[in-house]
Amino acid sequence: MRRLTPARLRLFLGLLWLAVTLPTVVLVVQTYRQMKWEAYYQYRSLADELAQRIDGQLQRLISREEARGYADYRFLVVSGDPARSNYVQRSPLAEFPVRSDIPGLLGYFQVDAEGSFSTPLFPDAATDAKQWGLNEAELAERTALRDQLLAVLSSNRLVQERRSKEEAPKTAAEPAAAPPAPLASASREDASGYAPAQAAFDKLNAPAESQRQQSALGQIKDIKIERDFQDEERKREAGEKKADMEFLSKAKSLSRAPRKEQSALLEAEQIAPGRAASSEGSRVRMFESEIDPFDFVQLDSGHFVLFRKVWRNGQRTIQGALIEQEPFLRGAFSQAFQDTALAQMSNLVVAYQGDVLSVIPGRSGRQVYASAEELEGTQLYQTRLSAPLGNLQLLWTINRLPAGPGAGIVTWTSGVLFGVLTIGFLALYRLGLRQITLARQQQDFVSAVSHDLKTPLTSIRMYGEMLREDWVSEEKKREYYDFIHDESGRLSRLIANVLQLARMERNDLRLDLKPVRVATLMDLLRSKVNGQIERAGFRVRFEMEEACAERELSVDVDAFAQIIINLVDNALKFAVRAENKTIDIAVRARGRDAVIWSVRDYGPGVPKSQMKKIFQLFYRPGSELTRETVGTGIGLALVRQLARAMGGEVDVLNQVPGAEFEVMLPARESGTRKPPASHGK
Repeated sequence: MRRLTPARLRLFLGLLWLAVTLPTVVLVVQTYRQMKWEAYYQYRSLADELAQRIDGQLQRLISREEARGYADYRFLVVSGDPARSNYVQRSPLAEFPVRSDIPGLLGYFQVDAEGSFSTPLFPDAATDAKQWGLNEAELAERTALRDQLLAVLSSNRLVQERRSKEEAPKTAAEPAAAPPAPLASASREDASGYAPAQAAFDKLNAPAESQRQQSALGQIKDIKIERDFQDEERKREAGEKKADMEFLSKAKSLSRAPRKEQSALLEAEQIAPGRAASSEGSRVRMFESEIDPFDFVQLDSGHFVLFRKVWRNGQRTIQGALIEQEPFLRGAFSQAFQDTALAQMSNLVVAYQGDVLSVIPGRSGRQVYASAEELEGTQLYQTRLSAPLGNLQLLWTINRLPAGPGAGIVTWTSGVLFGVLTIGFLALYRLGLRQITLARQQQDFVSAVSHDLKTPLTSIRMYGEMLREDWVSEEKKREYYDFIHDESGRLSRLIANVLQLARMERNDLRLDLKPVRVATLMDLLRSKVNGQIERAGFRVRFEMEEACAERELSVDVDAFAQIIINLVDNALKFAVRAENKTIDIAVRARGRDAVIWSVRDYGPGVPKSQMKKIFQLFYRPGSELTRETVGTGIGLALVRQLARAMGGEVDVLNQVPGAEFEVMLPARESGTRKPPASHGK
C-alpha cells in the first residue's frame, strides 16, 4: 500500500475491469447474436409457412378453374345427361356481377381458332338476350364489362376488337360442326399451324420475345439487401435451391399434364330457357377435348391473364380470365401478410420475373415506397410460387429483427452485470484511494506523534537535568517546574488520545455514562483547562445559561473532559497568531431535551472546503512540508466519536472572526428519571 499510488491504482483496476468486462461483453454479444440467429430462422420459417399457405390457397383457386369444362366458357350449357331429359341453362361463368374467389378477377373470355373473342357474359346471338332474362340495364353493364375485357386484350395485342363475335349478332343457329375427330399428335407439335390468330398467346411465355415494360418500382436486384448471416445463408440457399429444383421438377411432371374430358356442347342457342335438348335433334353434340394446364402471365398493361389451351377436332381454343393487378396482390398477399407476426418486423416484396410489382410494408416500416431502391434491410426469405404462378416471387426484408423473448432477459441481466461491475470497481477504486490516503495519514501520524513525543520529552529531560544539577536560580525553578508540568500534561493528553484511538480501532470503546449536572461539568472544565489556556498566553471566558445549569447529562466525565480539552487544544493551536487571544467556552439550552457546549476562538476560522474533512481520522489541513501547526490529526476525530458514543453530535461554524465548535448532548431536567422499560412476557 505504501508503494501504491492513485495512478497505479487506476491502471490496475482499469486492466482488471477490462479483463472481466471484455469476456463478458463477448459472451453477451455472442449470446445475443445466437438468439437473433434463432429468431431469424424462426421468422424465416414463418415466412416459408406463409408462402406455402398463400401458394396453397392460390393453387386451390386455380384448381377450381382447372376443373371447369370446355363448355363452361359459353353463355349456355347443357345440364345433365344429353341422352335423357336435359335442360339448357346459363353457364356458371355467365353470372353477373362476375363471381370468383380469385381476388381481382375481372371476367372470363374465349378466343377461338380464328382469333374471335367471346365471353360467357353474352349468348352467341345478342339479339336473343332478352329471352334469357337480360334486361336493358343489365345488358348495358354486361356490354361495358365485355368491352373492357376486349379493350385490355386488344391493347396487349392478343385479339383484335373487330374479331369479337358479339359485334355480329346472329339470328340463325350455327351450322352443325363436323363429328369430333381424334386428336393428332402433330397438332400439338405445331400450334401455329392450327391457330395462327392465337400466336400472340404463344409468345406470352417466351422471355426472349417479351416486350413487357419494366415495373415503375424497379427490380429486386435494386433492393439494398444486407446479409447479416451470409455464410450460413449461402449453405442453406444451396440446399434450398436444390430442393426447389427437385420440387418444381416433380410438381411439373405430376400436376402440369394435359387432361381429356367428354363434353356436351349446345350447337344452337336460339331455344327457350329450360327447354329440353335432344341429342337426336343436332342441338347437342358430344365431343372429346384435351385441355392444357393454365398459364399465368402479366401483360404490358399490368393485368394478369390466366389462360389455357383447349384442343378440339384438331383446333385450338384459348380460354381464360383477366385479373386486375392491385386487387389481386391485395387480396392474395397483403391481407395474409398483415395478419401475421411477420408484419411487425418485415416488408413483403411481390415481384414478377424480377420486376417489383408491389412492396407491402410492415407495421413498423414506411408505408409508401416510390422505388425498390428505397427499400433497405436484411433479407429474411425469398421464394417462388408453384406453377402456373412460378414467375411470381416473394421476398421478405427485415426492418427490425426482434431477438426473441430471451433477449430481454439477456439485455437486462447484462445491463445489471455491467452496472454491478462498474459500481463495484468504482467502489474498489474509492476504497483503494481511501486506503492510500489512510496509509499516508498513518505515516504522517507516526511522524507527528514522534515529533509531539520527542519535543516535550527532550524539553522535560533538559529542564530536569538543569534542576537536578542545580544550575538555575530559585526564581527560575518555579517557571521550569510549570513548564515540566505543562509538557507532561500535553504528553498525557497525547497518550490518552492515542489509547482512545486504539480502543476505537478495536471497537473496544467503553464509556461509563452517569447523570451529571451541567453546572458540575462547568466547574470541572474550569479546573482542567484554566491553567492550560493561561499558560498559552490566552484568556478564557466561561458562559452558562441559567436555564440549563440544573440540567443533567448522561455522560462519561473523562470522555466529556477529553472532548472539551481537545477542542481547547485545537483552538489554541490555530488561533496562536490571532489578535484577540480569547477562548470562549459556553453552554446553552437547545429546547428541553438538549444542551450545546461550544468552544470558540478568534483565529482565521476553517475553510469551507475543509469543514467536513477536519473530523476525519488523521486529517490535517495544509501540506506536510509547509504546515506550521503541530498535531496528530486524531483530536477532532476523537471528539466526534466520543460525542456520538454519548448520543450527541459535533459541528463547526465559522464566525467573524474565528471558528466555533458545538457539541450537542441530550439532557433532562435535574431530578427526573426515565421510566423503567417494560418487558413483555
